[in-house]
Amino acid sequence: MAKKNSNSKKQAYISVPSQIINSLSSSSLQSLLDSPKKSSKNYNKFFSLSTYRSSNKLWLLAIFLFGLFGMLKLTFNPNPLFPYVSYPCFTSQWQSQGLVSNGVLKSGLIDRDRENALKDEVTSDSFQSLRRISTGVLKSDEGNEQGEFWKQPDGLGYKPCLDFSEEYKKSTTGIVSERTKYLMVVVSGGMNQQRNQIVDAVVIARILGAALVVPILQVNVIWGDESEFSDIFDLEHFKNVLADDVHIVSSLPSTHLMTRPVEEKSPPHHVSPSWIRSRYLRKLRREGVLLLRGLDSRLSKDLPSDLQKLRCKVAFHALRFAPPIVELGNKLTERMRSKGPYLALHLRMEKDVWVRTGCLPGLSPEYDEMINNERIRRPELLTARSNMSYHDRKLAGLCPLNAYEVMRLLKALGAPRDTRIYWAGGQPLGGKEALQPLTGEFPNFYNKEDLALPSELEPFAKKASIMAAIDYIVCESSDVFMPSHGGNMGHAIQGHRAYAGHKKYITPNKRHMLPLFLDSSLPEAEFNKIIRELHQDSLGQPELRTSKVGRDVTKYPIPECMCNNSSDAHAI
Repeated sequence: MAKKNSNSKKQAYISVPSQIINSLSSSSLQSLLDSPKKSSKNYNKFFSLSTYRSSNKLWLLAIFLFGLFGMLKLTFNPNPLFPYVSYPCFTSQWQSQGLVSNGVLKSGLIDRDRENALKDEVTSDSFQSLRRISTGVLKSDEGNEQGEFWKQPDGLGYKPCLDFSEEYKKSTTGIVSERTKYLMVVVSGGMNQQRNQIVDAVVIARILGAALVVPILQVNVIWGDESEFSDIFDLEHFKNVLADDVHIVSSLPSTHLMTRPVEEKSPPHHVSPSWIRSRYLRKLRREGVLLLRGLDSRLSKDLPSDLQKLRCKVAFHALRFAPPIVELGNKLTERMRSKGPYLALHLRMEKDVWVRTGCLPGLSPEYDEMINNERIRRPELLTARSNMSYHDRKLAGLCPLNAYEVMRLLKALGAPRDTRIYWAGGQPLGGKEALQPLTGEFPNFYNKEDLALPSELEPFAKKASIMAAIDYIVCESSDVFMPSHGGNMGHAIQGHRAYAGHKKYITPNKRHMLPLFLDSSLPEAEFNKIIRELHQDSLGQPELRTSKVGRDVTKYPIPECMCNNSSDAHAI
């Protein structure tokens, strides 16, 4: 980034979109128009000197006032009095008019003409004006862009490196021309779980030498999302990228339509390629069609090098979101970036998360009792170890961070107050009050409902997987990303950011932070120093998967999918 010339004149630009003017009442608008006149009248009173009959007195008074005005101008700089226009949502103005509820525009109160006007403002002039504001008035933003918090980790020259072996390439010809064996898979869970299972489905098809039928997405029990593969992912891109690895078909050919697929139970966890061949290959050859369900975490994370590369190829190249999702995700990214860098948070504070993790939100005794009762009523929801108490889980770092803990961590790591934050995730238990510790300290706090026009999100209503995909795009594109808890989305974005050049990714050191949060006697400066030391190696620097045996290569792509020798690096 070029350094700014400190001697150059600074200009302030203010953009007030037309819809804000339209939303003002006539009396408010009149008061804005009248206010300069009032000051003008007061100023003219000093010159309304008809009562002075002596011209000498008039002349002396004029000289005195002229001198006084000059002294005041040299002493005070009026620029700070200019208001700063908030963007991208203009939420505060709309809230005063009753047009916003819980950060979401009430579309019924905005007619189509005004919505179109907003769209025009958002996509054209207001972006340009606000960019000028960020370089003219917001001195703190300029400093933050070059500050320590926005500093990216050293990627050590690692780049995507997917050179498959000659043996892999030789066997490809027979595999991609396969027309007798077909693998069908049903994937379940949320969007990020589905991604993981699709990656493994491609690898299993390659292991078996079978053609892959486009994976079937099981209707999500929790959200009722009936999206199909092509609703979320770019199907043609998926087929084309993997054309040299696996033959992919949209449906079974007519020769196999009457074949009853052999349905197998979910395989055990972490099975090897040899186990898959010995278990499925003979049946597949005999019957022609194999149906698998429940692939989540079933395939071993430690595979031969070529299959690890294939995993990366699927995750980082083939699984691209469908064009409408990409278009909206990129729009929201641009709106977040319109005034400089931004932080993305994945907040895991939903009711079901507290229930499943065996943790408590700590909002109030009433909310804690609600979670405990739900867990007693539905013990099958608990995915954590049942022999641990809430207190033990918390101290072991197994619980999501709440809003207060996220706020203290970000402050300690140097996030400035004017940091623009995009938050992803479902509505937190406790609503807006649960987020108050965060929003009180970092007021520039947005999610997709704040940034998007009502008509932009309307096509994806009740499509939880597509909403998660939009979050994924904005989070992956951020300058800094941090999850409040682990999970499929956090792991996927960690690997994606590493593969893209090791963009900053904060991994909260929850286990060692908890005692610090509980120590009220610790001075803030000392707290911040310790927190920074705890996280100096947890900011997205390159990490070798070989030191983390059993970890997913799509989370730690080095060394199987990335290398730091430029002569060996071949991006697809």
